[in-house]
Amino acid sequence: MGSEDGENGSLNLISLRESLQLTSQPLPSFITHPSLLPASCLQTLSDHLSQPHQQLLAQSLIQQINDHVTSELQAVRGAASPAELDILGDKLATKQGRDSLVLLTATYELVLSTNQSNYKLWKDYLAIRSSYVLGTPSRPLKLNAPKKKRGTSEEGGNERSMMDFLEVVLGRKEGEELEEGERDWSDGWEGGLEGVVGYEEWRSLAATHERALMWLPTMPRIWLSYLSIFLHPRCPSTLSQSHARKTFDRALRTLPSTLHSRLWRLYLVWATKVAGEEAGVRVWRRYLAVDPTPLPLYLNHLLSLPHPRALEAAKHLLQLSLSVSSGAVKHPEGKSGFQLLVEWLEVCEKYPQEVGVGEEEGKKLKEEREKAASGSGTNGGEEKDKDNKDGKKEKPAPPPLTLDPLSPELLDVDYLARTYGLSIFTDQSGRLWTLLATYWIKHLSFTLAIATFEEALATVVTLRDFTQVFDAYAEFSENYIASLMENLQEMQEEGEDAEDEEKELDEKMKEFEELMDRRPFLVNEVLLRRNPNDVQEWEKRVVLYGTEDDKVSNTYSQATSTIQPRKATTSLHSLWINYAKFYESGGVSGTQEKDIKSARKVFEKATRVNFRKVEELAEIWCEWSEMEVRNENYDEAIKVMQRATQVPKKWNAISFHDEQLSPQTRLFKSLKLWSFYSDLEESIGTVESTKAVYDRIFELKIANAQIVINCANFLEENQFWEESFKVYERGVDLFTYPVAFEIWNTYLTKFMKRYGGDKLERARDLFEQALEDCPPKFAKPLYLLYGKLEEEYGLAKRAMAVYERATKAVDTKDRMEMFTYYIAKATANFGLPATRPIYERAIEVLPDRQTAEMCLRFAALERKLGEIDRARAIFAHASQFCDPRSNPDFWTTWNSFEIETGSEDTFREFLRIKRAVQAAFNTEASYLAAKAAAVSAGGAAAQEAVEGGQEVDPMAALDAATGRGPKPAFVPSKERTTVKDTAEAVNEDEIEIEDEDDDE
Repeated sequence: MGSEDGENGSLNLISLRESLQLTSQPLPSFITHPSLLPASCLQTLSDHLSQPHQQLLAQSLIQQINDHVTSELQAVRGAASPAELDILGDKLATKQGRDSLVLLTATYELVLSTNQSNYKLWKDYLAIRSSYVLGTPSRPLKLNAPKKKRGTSEEGGNERSMMDFLEVVLGRKEGEELEEGERDWSDGWEGGLEGVVGYEEWRSLAATHERALMWLPTMPRIWLSYLSIFLHPRCPSTLSQSHARKTFDRALRTLPSTLHSRLWRLYLVWATKVAGEEAGVRVWRRYLAVDPTPLPLYLNHLLSLPHPRALEAAKHLLQLSLSVSSGAVKHPEGKSGFQLLVEWLEVCEKYPQEVGVGEEEGKKLKEEREKAASGSGTNGGEEKDKDNKDGKKEKPAPPPLTLDPLSPELLDVDYLARTYGLSIFTDQSGRLWTLLATYWIKHLSFTLAIATFEEALATVVTLRDFTQVFDAYAEFSENYIASLMENLQEMQEEGEDAEDEEKELDEKMKEFEELMDRRPFLVNEVLLRRNPNDVQEWEKRVVLYGTEDDKVSNTYSQATSTIQPRKATTSLHSLWINYAKFYESGGVSGTQEKDIKSARKVFEKATRVNFRKVEELAEIWCEWSEMEVRNENYDEAIKVMQRATQVPKKWNAISFHDEQLSPQTRLFKSLKLWSFYSDLEESIGTVESTKAVYDRIFELKIANAQIVINCANFLEENQFWEESFKVYERGVDLFTYPVAFEIWNTYLTKFMKRYGGDKLERARDLFEQALEDCPPKFAKPLYLLYGKLEEEYGLAKRAMAVYERATKAVDTKDRMEMFTYYIAKATANFGLPATRPIYERAIEVLPDRQTAEMCLRFAALERKLGEIDRARAIFAHASQFCDPRSNPDFWTTWNSFEIETGSEDTFREFLRIKRAVQAAFNTEASYLAAKAAAVSAGGAAAQEAVEGGQEVDPMAALDAATGRGPKPAFVPSKERTTVKDTAEAVNEDEIEIEDEDDDE
C-alpha cells in the first residue's frame, strides 16, 4: 500500500499521494489483502460465502467488521501528529485507520457483489466511505436524519421556501440558521481528507457513487449524498467544477420534478459558493426562468462577484421596480417600487461607467427621442391635453419599458430616472435627485451634476427632500473647492502657471457663497410649491427681499395673482393691505415718493377678490378709507365708504350668512363696515350725515348693543337728549335680555343724571318697563337703581316697597345681600324696630345656612333692644338649622349669650336643645357631611373630631361653672341643687324634665 519511514509509521509527505491509493482500482478484496481479515470473522465470512444471498449472514459479517474497526480506531486515538490530522483527517491519519478503510471497503464490496440492488447496503457503504474522506459535518445533515425530523412537506413537515432557505444559507438573515433535519449538505466539516494529497480517494468516492447510481438511479438520497461532495471545502476542483455541474444536470434529468426543489437548493448553493462566475450566473438564470422569487438574492450575487455584473443587476432592478409599482408582482421581501428604484440608482451611482451612458451619448439619445416625438404627429399633444374625471390636466403615463438583462447596451440613467422615478414619486424625490447628481459626479460630468442639483432645488416640494438635496449640493461644492485648492497648491509648488485654476477657484467660491445666501429663498420656494395659497409664506418672501423694492413689488404682484382666495390659508386681506401700504409708504424703506394712485389701484383690485369671508372684504374697504384719511383726502374717504355701503334694491332677500353668495353681494350687511363708517362720520362728517348712517344701520337690522350705545352717546354729546333716549328705547325694543340689560342700565342711569326728579313719573314708568320681563339674574342692579331714585327724589316708603319687591324678584344667590341692604336702609330711615318684619320674612324665605346667619343678626338686634326673651326664642328657632358639628359658631354664640344674660334654667334648656338637635342630625348622611365640613374648616380640633377624639362633656362644664369653677355671671335660681355628690351616679346623657306642678 505504500512505503513507511520511521518506526512510528508516520508517512513521508512526498509519498502521501501514492500511499493513499487505498480503494482505487483495482478494488481491495480479501484475496489481495488477506492479512486484514480478523480471525474472529473467518467463520462468519465462510458462512456468507457459502450462502451469499442470505441477508442475515451479510449483516452479521458487516457488524463484526464494524465492531473490529471501531475497537482498532479507539486504540490508536491520539497517536497521529497535528500535521497528519490536518492533511489526512481524523480516520486516515494512522496506519490502522487506513487499514480499516481497506477492510470495510473489501467487506462491503464482497457483500454488494451479490446484492447490487440493495439500497440499505449502498447507503451504509457510501456513508462509511464518506466519513473517511469528507470527515464529520459540524451540524447534522438531513440526509441521515430520522423521518420525523425532516422538513419536507412530502414527509409531513413545513418546508422552507426557496427564498427563505437561501437567505438563511447565504447569511442574509442574521442570527437565524437551518434547524436540525433541514440540511442536505454542510458548509463546515471536521477531519476531512485534503483534496490534492488524497485526490485518488476523492475520485474513488465519486466512482463509488456512480456505481451506486448505476444500480439505483432514482434514489434521491444517493444523489444528495453524491452532490453534497461537491460542496465540501476540500473537494478537488476537477470534481467540484465541470463534473459537478454535469452531475447536477444528470440528477435533474433523472429524478422526478417533485424532487427538484431539494436538488435546486444544493445547485444554487453550489452556484453561489463553489462554481465560477460564468457557470454560477448561468445556473441562477436557469432557475429564475422557472421561479423568479429569489431574484433579489441573484442580484446580490451579481454585485458580489469578483467582477461585478452591475449592468445586468441594474436592468433587473429597474424592471422589478416597475413591475412592483404597477402591481404586476409583489416583492418577496415586501419592498415598494420606490425602494427598488432607489436601489437601482444606488447601483448606477456605484458603477456609473459600467451601467450608464456618458454626457455626450445621453445628449444624442435625447435628440433621437425628441425627433421621434415630433415625428409622431399630434398624438403626443392630445395625450398632454387629456383631462381626468375631475377636470384637471394629468400627465401621460410613462411608456412601457422592456429591458434585456443580457444585452450589453448601456442605460440612459438620466432619462430613466426622470421618466420612471422623478415624474412619479414627486413627494419623495430628494433621494432620487441626490443619487442622480452623484451619478453624474462619478461620471466626471460636473457641469451636468450642478445642473441636476439646481433643477432639484427648483422642483422638490417637501423640506425633507430639499434638505437632502441641499446638503448633498453643499458637500459636493465644498469637496470640489477643496480639490481645486489642492491642485492649485501643487501647481504653485511646481512653479506652473495657475491663473486659470485661480479664476475657477474664485468662481466656485463665489457660487458657493451665493448658494448659502440663497438657502432661505429656496426654502421659501419649496413651501410655496407645496402650497401656493400660503399667505404667510408669501409675506415671509417679502421680508426676505428686505429693501429691494422692485423684487418686493414683483413678489406682491405674483402672490396676488397666484393665490386662490377660497383656498388661502390665513387672512388674505392682510396681503392686499400690505401691498397697498407698500406704495403708500414709498417702498419698504420709505425713501421714495408716495404712490397713492398705485395704492388705490391695488385696493380697487382687492375689492373684486372673491374672499372667503365678508369681514375680509370689509377690512379692505376700511383700510382704503383709512389710507385716504391718513393722506388728508377726507372727501375721498367718505366716497369710499359710500361705495362700500351701497344697499341693493332687494336687500331683504339677501342673507348675510348665505355662503353661496359672493362677499360683494353681502357686504352691505357687514356690521364692521358700518361701524367704521359711523366712526368716520362722527370724526369728519356732520351730525346729520352721522345720524343718517345710524338710521341706516337700524333699518338694515344689523345693529348691536354697542351701536345703540354709541349712537346715543353721539346724540348726547351733541345735546340731542330726547333723541338719544329714543335710541335707547329703540334698542330695548330690538333686543331682549341679557343684551337689553346693558342698554336699560345705561339708559336709566343717563335718564336719572339728566332729569333727576323732574320727570319722576316717567322714570318710574321706565323702571317698571325694564323690570317687567327682567330675569332674576339681572334684576338686582335695576332694583337698587330704582330704590336709589325713590330715596333721592321720591318717598322713603316707596323706596322700601321697591326693596321689598327686590327681595322677592332677585335671584336666590342675591337674596341674602338684598335683605341686608333692605335692612340697612330701613334702619337708616325708620329705626331698628322697623326691621323686625324684614328679619322675620328673611328667616322664612332664605336657605337654612343663610337663615342661621340672619337669625344671629336678628338675635343681636333684639339683645341690643333689651328683648332678651325674644332673642332667646330666635336662638331656639335657628337651632333646628344648625348641626353642632358643622356649625359650631352658632352654638358658641348662643352659649356666650346664655352665660351673659341667662339663668341656670335657661342654660339647661340650651343644653337640652343642643342634645336634641345633635340627636336629630345624628344620621349617616348628616354625620358624614359634618365630618367633611369639619375637615374643610381645618385645625387640630377638626382633625380630632374626625378621628373620634373625646368630646367635652356639657354637664362637666356645667359643674365646673356652678360648683368648682369661678363665680357664674348669671343670676342663680332660688333653689340650687348640688351636683357634686351625685355627679358620678347621674347619667350624663339623661334629659331631666321637671313637673309643672313643682314650678307652680
